[in-house]
Amino acid sequence: MSIILTSPLDMHLHLRDEEMLSTVAPLSAKSFSGAIIMPNLVPPISTKEALLSYKERILKACGKENFTPYMTLFFKPTYTKEFLESIKDDLVAIKLYPAGITTNSEGGLSGFDVEELRPTLTAMSELNIPLCIHGETNGFVMDREAEFVSIYEMLATNFPKLKIIMEHITTKESVEALDRFENLYATITLHHLLITLDDVAGGMLQPHLFCKPIAKRPEDREALRKVALEGNPKVMFGSDSAPHPQHAKESCGCAAGVFTAPIALQLLTELFVEHSTVEKLQAFVSDNARRIYNHIKVPTKRVTLEKEPFIVPTKYDNVVPIFATKTINYNIIKIEKIGDR
Repeated sequence: MSIILTSPLDMHLHLRDEEMLSTVAPLSAKSFSGAIIMPNLVPPISTKEALLSYKERILKACGKENFTPYMTLFFKPTYTKEFLESIKDDLVAIKLYPAGITTNSEGGLSGFDVEELRPTLTAMSELNIPLCIHGETNGFVMDREAEFVSIYEMLATNFPKLKIIMEHITTKESVEALDRFENLYATITLHHLLITLDDVAGGMLQPHLFCKPIAKRPEDREALRKVALEGNPKVMFGSDSAPHPQHAKESCGCAAGVFTAPIALQLLTELFVEHSTVEKLQAFVSDNARRIYNHIKVPTKRVTLEKEPFIVPTKYDNVVPIFATKTINYNIIKIEKIGDR
């Protein structure tokens, strides 16, 4: 049986820059119609000039693929309404990082004083610019996301017209928060649907499964699977595919990030088929995102998958993917690109 996905979207993607960008961007652009691009470069993307320059480099790396990079800014509480108005047509969202909580986030927010944030977040509300958040505190690593839920609640309450995306959620507490606030949405990764902390560190340490936020308990994974597999309209696929060179992963200072982009659609298909909910996959990988981000334009692309063995490559250039060398059950057999960028 063929499974056809129309205009799949990755709503949380890291493409890095320079040589790494050249390696990984074509892999996403081949099978996805578009992706929200994270801004945590060094230095972070925080000006219009930097945003447009980065977008140009991405498009060059993607070549002739029918793919749209949806650009984001690195959140700063000093953004004025005038500045946001000047850049509104060039970005899709703004990404907020707590300071030092993940890769290249040292320039992030060190506190959540609602009055300090009010001018920028009010302007974003008025201009319909969504706020994407990496939601973790600096507490004990397994509790960081659950502790951050109170901050999501504070922001959702104080800025009810602001669309807030809880990025790469990993806990049942975050899932439960979705139902409490109309303006809260979430992305869910492939790897958090598949693994728990036991897969990362229960036996021999698996560096290519180490990420932030860290994989959690089985009950957290089940909560994520429930909302994704049952078609909850407030969640969407965001890979958080985060490439690092092999030497940075296989070292005593292991970099955080799981590289999933080239096989994400194949593994998602396998998961949804296994749970007899493949009819919900289209919503998870495209339709929900298009409704939540109702101002984006999406190139039409049809991706056909079938059940046939596919051996995950050992690496792509110098980046090792999730489940390298393993055989998975679904493969992309055809990609139809319809229309121009």
